[in-house]
Amino acid sequence: MSDHTEPQPQQTTLDDDLKMLSDTLEEVLKSSGDKSDQAYLEIKGRAEHALHQVKTRLSHASDTYYIKAKHVACKADGYVREKPWHSVGIGATAGLIVGLLLRR
Repeated sequence: MSDHTEPQPQQTTLDDDLKMLSDTLEEVLKSSGDKSDQAYLEIKGRAEHALHQVKTRLSHASDTYYIKAKHVACKADGYVREKPWHSVGIGATAGLIVGLLLRR
């Protein structure tokens, strides 16, 4: 039995939800409105611009999170390699606390 659990299909992340929302908005923008209406064209332009900005920010945010997570993992790995017994003690303490909390 593995400690790693796979996410259930019905579980989504914020990134997944935002991607779905942006895909839906793209579909709506492609298929709706009177193409000759000036107000529609202005609103569509603003919506397309906002969608592009959100996609860009999401891309940068996920890259940033990945870099930060990798940095933390490297630091943790370095600490464990330098002080293995401290790491064992920290792991045992965390296990004891979780075990006590679950027991209640």
